[in-house]
Amino acid sequence: MTERDSANHRMTRAVIGPVRAPELHIMSWNIRRRMPGFLTRSADRWCRRAPGATALLTTERPTVLCAQEVLPDQLGALYEGLGRGFHHVGFGRSADGGGEACPIVYDADRLELEGWEQSALSDTPRLPGSTSWGNPFPRILVRARFRDRATSRRIHVMNTHLDPFSARSRRRAAVAIGDLVGPGEPPTVLAGDLNAGPSSDAVRALFAAGLVDSWDGALSRVTGEWGTYGRYRRPRRHGDRIDWILTSSRLRVTEAAINPFRHDGGWPSDHLPVQAVVRTESPSGPSGPVVDGAGPL
Repeated sequence: MTERDSANHRMTRAVIGPVRAPELHIMSWNIRRRMPGFLTRSADRWCRRAPGATALLTTERPTVLCAQEVLPDQLGALYEGLGRGFHHVGFGRSADGGGEACPIVYDADRLELEGWEQSALSDTPRLPGSTSWGNPFPRILVRARFRDRATSRRIHVMNTHLDPFSARSRRRAAVAIGDLVGPGEPPTVLAGDLNAGPSSDAVRALFAAGLVDSWDGALSRVTGEWGTYGRYRRPRRHGDRIDWILTSSRLRVTEAAINPFRHDGGWPSDHLPVQAVVRTESPSGPSGPVVDGAGPL
């Protein structure tokens, strides 16, 4: 077992860490929403987990963090870890924009935001807070287009959290997301907690849309294949892998990782972060000036 996969799973160094152009470091991480103290056990309390979340992000410093289950007050710990120069897009899933969010947090010194939008995963995607397909709570998709300031190449990033209860909802949501992946889009990354494994209908629908698993397609895997839903327990090899980074064929994945380490003496979340280093294979369109956050996609 390597230092990175040590028996105690204590953090010794970055699994991937900061990268340089033309590479982009993508992380997908369900940080676990903050729950009232009387409803949860000690390991799950955000006041105990927040320092570890900050420490993990300080160590890894991804170019793009696609986070799930983020409440507004939890964003501060993410920004504290990532440092100055990071911005985010995305708001809560409720009709009023509150509640859990799936923000895309990005290094604005490296990436120029050209446009973004958030939609409901439902039959009425433009109606905030809407539900369909059997999911009891709203489910959302946040997507953004960026221009890499270092290479002038463009990338399309999507972030989501599919329903844990309804397989039908997950499949319908996956089909809707797949419809947004096409030849007219820049190279695409879809990150998220899909609550679904490799053989599920939802993941198969995303494969059918042309997306591929970054873990399977990586030139190098720098950790073991850990189950991503850890539940504050010691990670298990070849356990359930329900958190994903999927990419289109125009992206080359040079490294992939599932981060199994404790930070500040505890697990920062009940999920393990999934990480990938990608680079675009070719330029994707003109690189004229665009106002940051200019408008919807």
